Amino acid sequence: MPRVLSLSTLYPNDSNPRFGTFVARSLEALQRETDWEMTVVNPIGLPPLSKRLLPARYRALAEAAHDGSENGVFVHRPRFPLIPAIGGRFNPGAIARAVLPLVRELHRKTPFDLVDAQFFYPDGPAAARIARALDLPLSIKARGADIHYWGGKSYARDAMIDAGKQAAGLLSVCEALAADMVALGLPREKIAIHYTGLDRDRFRPLNHTRLRSRLATELSVPIDDRKPLLATVGALIPRKGQRLVIEALSDLPDARLLLVGKGEDEADLRAFAQERGLADRVHFLGSLDHDLLPLVLSAADAMVLPSSSEGLANAWVEALACGTPLVITDAGGAREVVDGPDAGIIVARDAGAIADGIRLVLARATSPQTVAAKAERFDWRVNGRTLGAYYDRIVRP
Repeated sequence: MPRVLSLSTLYPNDSNPRFGTFVARSLEALQRETDWEMTVVNPIGLPPLSKRLLPARYRALAEAAHDGSENGVFVHRPRFPLIPAIGGRFNPGAIARAVLPLVRELHRKTPFDLVDAQFFYPDGPAAARIARALDLPLSIKARGADIHYWGGKSYARDAMIDAGKQAAGLLSVCEALAADMVALGLPREKIAIHYTGLDRDRFRPLNHTRLRSRLATELSVPIDDRKPLLATVGALIPRKGQRLVIEALSDLPDARLLLVGKGEDEADLRAFAQERGLADRVHFLGSLDHDLLPLVLSAADAMVLPSSSEGLANAWVEALACGTPLVITDAGGAREVVDGPDAGIIVARDAGAIADGIRLVLARATSPQTVAAKAERFDWRVNGRTLGAYYDRIVRP
């Protein structure tokens, strides 16, 4: 049975159970669907302070830094020293130093065949050091922000290019991101496309009667069956563009907006909605349980996400699978998902264009089943098998 060591700073834990769930689902699918045995190392970065001096966010992370078997995959969570905000250039080295003693011991007991990184920075350069130390082949996956954000910093870009040269193979979540990787200086001949998966039992059109009434009760939100309902799913950060969706709402007097997610921009978004006189039509739902998210998406008339950059957003695929068309910007793999009017529309990143796009999607009134068909190719089982076949090509050429 071949064994892979996967390094991922992007992974759910007790403090952030929704953080990087798509990474966990993919690696769990690999374990279920192939003969590969998966071991995950999820390094937890903490400021070098005593526990009592840590800010609340980091105290919660410290308490979440424990090992265990999770959905059939064993996860190790070693800690590494992190300097918040300004320590980005040091993270790959700090991670490698913290992780190497653990992985050397794991490798000594039962050897690995491959080292894998599930995010290009800082995971990729850290995994490159570990792969060299263990004399193993390396794979690195790019997801979006790792290329678009970290690739704009010279120290990170140089480290990523060096790691890419060392890697036996690279993965991208879409063709558009692969092109961005090449523009950064990574070799196209090493890049394979690995689309995201989807829990098809959970994300499907839920068209039973009184869906909106049930949702209104569960969320304590006044939802009218006769008026447009919009959803925006994503971290509340400027890159995702929730401010533009709120602004577009000014031109859609009957519409109501459900914002799913949390993040640093929440206070500013609440203030903006209040300033525009829209606070009664903009509802902040926070992070929703995955059993409730399909209800929100199925009840919505459109999922609106005007991101400035993306890889291939899981929220796009989940919305389509629930029968909800998209109004999104031309970011990352948008054109690989919105490949026709049944899937929605791609708009310019300004409030007027977003409002026009929403009106157009509402006027089409495409059936949920027709929209859901656009997501049929996304499946975690396929994702796991594709990943296993890619690993096979690296270690069994």
